[in-house]
Amino acid sequence: MRSVVRVSTQIAIALVIGPFASAQTDSSGPHGVSVMKDVMVPVRDGVRMATDVYLPTDDSGTPSGEALPTIMTRTPYGKNGSESTGRYYASHGYAFVAQDTRGRYNSEGIWHMLDDDGRDGADAAAWIADQPWSNGDVGMYGGSYVGGTQHAVAMERAPELKTIIPTDAMSNLGHQSMRNGGAFELRFWNWIFSIAGPNGSRQARDPETQAALLEMMENRKHYLVNLPTRRGTTPLKLISEYEDWLVQAMEQGTDGEFWTTNDIIHFPERYKDIPVYLVGGWYDSWGGNTTTNFEVLTEHKTSPIYLIMGPWIHGGYGRFEHGQVSFGDDAAIADTLSWRLAWYDHFLKGEENAIGTADPFQTKVRIFVMGTGDERKDDHGHKNHGGYWRNENEWPLARTQYTKFYLREDGALSTTAPSAATSTTAYRFDPDDPVPTIGGNISSGGGIMLQGAWDQRGGDHVWNWQIPMPLSSRNDVVVFQSEPLEQDTEVTGEIEVQLWASSSALDTDFTAKLLDVHPPNPDFPGGFDMNIGDGIIRARFRDSIESETLMEPGTVYPFTIKLYPTSNVFKKGHRIRIDISSSNFPRFDINPNTGEPLNNHRREEVADNVIYHDADHPSHIVLPVIPIER
Repeated sequence: MRSVVRVSTQIAIALVIGPFASAQTDSSGPHGVSVMKDVMVPVRDGVRMATDVYLPTDDSGTPSGEALPTIMTRTPYGKNGSESTGRYYASHGYAFVAQDTRGRYNSEGIWHMLDDDGRDGADAAAWIADQPWSNGDVGMYGGSYVGGTQHAVAMERAPELKTIIPTDAMSNLGHQSMRNGGAFELRFWNWIFSIAGPNGSRQARDPETQAALLEMMENRKHYLVNLPTRRGTTPLKLISEYEDWLVQAMEQGTDGEFWTTNDIIHFPERYKDIPVYLVGGWYDSWGGNTTTNFEVLTEHKTSPIYLIMGPWIHGGYGRFEHGQVSFGDDAAIADTLSWRLAWYDHFLKGEENAIGTADPFQTKVRIFVMGTGDERKDDHGHKNHGGYWRNENEWPLARTQYTKFYLREDGALSTTAPSAATSTTAYRFDPDDPVPTIGGNISSGGGIMLQGAWDQRGGDHVWNWQIPMPLSSRNDVVVFQSEPLEQDTEVTGEIEVQLWASSSALDTDFTAKLLDVHPPNPDFPGGFDMNIGDGIIRARFRDSIESETLMEPGTVYPFTIKLYPTSNVFKKGHRIRIDISSSNFPRFDINPNTGEPLNNHRREEVADNVIYHDADHPSHIVLPVIPIER
């Protein structure tokens, strides 16, 4: 028997017949909508969650009194931002509940990164089921952190939860997410400094404190280049729970107990067996976990698990231009609410509709294959990389031909394995001059990072590489590229780089980036080096991300670098390129090369790093090549 604080029937009735904040007709659906604002819903420890309730009304503007399925969203970004969504679903015959998560905006309690959201969300679902306007069935809505609150309730196995649609959702926090190959993704540093701390925290409700936090936000680039962030040394001390989480997160490199929240990979048995529609993008920061979750849940659950992956950046599924590139009008989901409505109607109301019969629900896997455009400049100045939608039966694709492309001497990339007894490329990595980030799988990057597909060339748009030079011109970026392709080559699936390397340091990083090198055309006379995906491994985690072991300087070690999944056609005449380096900043925190504890270094050292590409150390990238029907 779960220990849940339940609201009495008398209070529940009062919530329905009491004064609503607003009642109006919403033309998007057949019903009018009534809204009750800031209902304070208690959870099991007595903390109260600020909650808005949206209900459909009859012609008189009064809630009908019918027991309805409910769509719930739990957000750290302020429930008021859910008003248009709430009105939409209520106008289509659902109860809709929007709730501020613990410690955020109008809710009581102390914020923790998703740790309480399973229990709190389950208690909110139980409260919903007790209301006279509820039939006891709950679905969930939202993306990013709000998608993470869906996963959290699913892992809490709330009895009332019947289906979820996690979009670009937070999960597996120690695996290719907050920690990535042992490195820390600084988008979460930026999230604390610029989003979570100054906006919505308990302390930011005080105007003077918020002013200090906003000043910190405005100057965050200065803090960023003076990492590590230590307790009590910055204005973060004004918001102690945020400072405490951030410092712990930057110290905890191993994928262990600190990262167990929403860990679907290691604990799939905790996940409730319900229909799940996973939504992600090839340039989303959670893209790798979205496809991984599909694999894990499909293996362990019997309920329908669906996956859709577009060419999108984080939260960008309603758009078709991302970064400097256009993928064509069809790449966008034009109506971001109605396609979810079909899912809810099927699994919450039992309606027979497009699920299993028509796109985008015809098959369980739907992917956007990038790269079939004419490569010219569109009306907005974007490069038309193009692409098309395709339905599949599984992920990864069963017909995949895993093909090794070897790093060769003189910067070649070839399917022919090296035969030389000795072949190496050495470069120097200076932590004071890291390789800048230009695009990629970014979220919460506002002000410090660009999202999506970009020509890997500097300029005014890159704050830490404003000179108009390509990254390939740097001595600390080692380029391996194929000859111009003789035919179109589709790469769709999960991607890894197997690298043999050594260093003069006790610890260093190795990074890899996959690029589609477009030849020049009249609109892009300098060509276009388009990033496809990237990854990193911190050397101390080379054997396992669950333990750390420093290197012996000069010793050759194998390293596996996991890149983000993709689907891209490298067209005839293009080149496939791999860039190897030791930094990608501020996408990842910079390794000082000293071997000191994570986020607690006082020194930096220049590392002399060596890549091996000989017969005994055949460094390569494994590309999931899909045969193209001709």
